[in-house]
Amino acid sequence: MTMQTGGTSAERVLRGLESGAASVRLRAALEIGSAPDPGWVGTLVERCAVEADFQVREMLTWALTRHSPDETVPLLVAALGSERAQARSQALHTLSKVGDRRAWPAITRELLLDADEEVARTAWRAAVALVPEGGEAELARVLATRLGHGGYETRLSLSRALVALGEAAVAPLLGSAAVDPSPEVRAHAIATERMMDDPDIGFGFAIEEAKRIVALGPREE
Repeated sequence: MTMQTGGTSAERVLRGLESGAASVRLRAALEIGSAPDPGWVGTLVERCAVEADFQVREMLTWALTRHSPDETVPLLVAALGSERAQARSQALHTLSKVGDRRAWPAITRELLLDADEEVARTAWRAAVALVPEGGEAELARVLATRLGHGGYETRLSLSRALVALGEAAVAPLLGSAAVDPSPEVRAHAIATERMMDDPDIGFGFAIEEAKRIVALGPREE
């Protein structure tokens, strides 16, 4: 495991990160984030890839955001190429929190269409956070290819990402998808349109309403 900081205190913290108790790992990550040291960045990124506890992963991400993007972004970008899905997902999540647009080129089409739904969902959130001005329409075109795919949480995440990209980038794509041959695509597109029109509407309500609309018959252009 990467660790470039020294001393007995560092050894104690490292043991804490590797403890079998989630509460101990949580305190170790908190301690690192409270006193940022570039020597810990590699260790934090590596722990993100294998940490089983959600709260500890969130603390690891917080600790990384406490360090300079110059130190964190290159290692997080490198983690996007990992064969381990959690490594990709957590690196994407952390990059979205860091918010440094230098990472944008690393949010590839392959990640946006990742076979692992958790990775794909996290890639969508990261892409929305990092997309440069003027890149919204192209990103929306890639995301729109996933309309109608995946389970409830994946469809909800996709709709939120599309809505966040703005009506100008998304509305034409949703209009086309709303007359797609697939009823699943049509319903998802219509539900996303409803969410765009009414930000307060719940996705569950919107998707059920959209399914009823689709059941009534083809929608004319």
